[in-house]
Amino acid sequence: MAYPINRMRRLRRSESLRRMVRENVVPVDNLIYPVFVVSGLDVKLEIPSMPGVFHFSVDALCKEAEEIAKLGIPAVLLFGIPATKDEMGSEAYSPDGIVQRAVRSLKKAVPELVIITDVCLCEYTTHGHCGVVLGGEVDNDRTLELIARTALSHAEAGADVVAPSDMMDGRVGAIRDTLDNNDLIHVAIMSYAAKFASAFYGPFRDAAGCAPQFGDRAGYQMDPPNRREALKEITLDVDEGADIVMVKPALAYLDIISDARVSVDVPIAAYNVSGEYCMVKAAVEKGWLDERRAVIEILTSIRRAGADMIITYHAKDYAAWASNS
Repeated sequence: MAYPINRMRRLRRSESLRRMVRENVVPVDNLIYPVFVVSGLDVKLEIPSMPGVFHFSVDALCKEAEEIAKLGIPAVLLFGIPATKDEMGSEAYSPDGIVQRAVRSLKKAVPELVIITDVCLCEYTTHGHCGVVLGGEVDNDRTLELIARTALSHAEAGADVVAPSDMMDGRVGAIRDTLDNNDLIHVAIMSYAAKFASAFYGPFRDAAGCAPQFGDRAGYQMDPPNRREALKEITLDVDEGADIVMVKPALAYLDIISDARVSVDVPIAAYNVSGEYCMVKAAVEKGWLDERRAVIEILTSIRRAGADMIITYHAKDYAAWASNS
């Protein structure tokens, strides 16, 4: 029997050989860790639906941020849970809002950490929707003013990057104009450009207390079957001035990440969301998965699809594993 000329197994014989020819790795430098900040002092409470993820008060978050930075993780994505809510989500753009206070404190405590702030109204409104509700629907254009105002307040507090997640049409352009007109041209925009109306957000909505009180968000978040529309959303946001575009969720939308990488030249972020995280945690608890192997494989698949940066609740664990490997 003639031996095959191409023996693909030759370069798989040892871990050292596999490392030498490995096409994709996930650097810790490309991870972003999502964090939740709440009112109070010395608060660190585990979120029941998200094992290993916590609500932090501002002071406790500053301590956590020091640990995050020591692990080599360069950035956090900050979500605020206000003490009070109203119809217009006014705490979102209050100069003394929970996110604004957290940004100022984090910049003093860990100045090298990149602070990215989620810009939306859903955590701050009594109705749980991402904008101004009129006649039972979210009014796009009236929401833009408040989204831009929120982004401005975050930037004035010291945020390095603002990340609008509301999915209103035109919000990237509105934010860019507002920042530039207030001498904040250095603040970058990471747009949730292709954010799908996904079933995988459930644990996050529990953590952030932002489930809609009526209806759903399918009227402004993307319909999951739509691939071409996602590329149009991404292209529009780049044209409006987005510095980074995000695909959310990540695992069910790897094709969108791949398409985006080919279509635009700006960095691509992917959000490995709460439901994706909790599925792994539940399977690990049952003894069905090896957590380390599963997480590395998941993050590698997102990287392989084309993501330049990955937002993930696994970031601390992954960074710790990387430092000990």
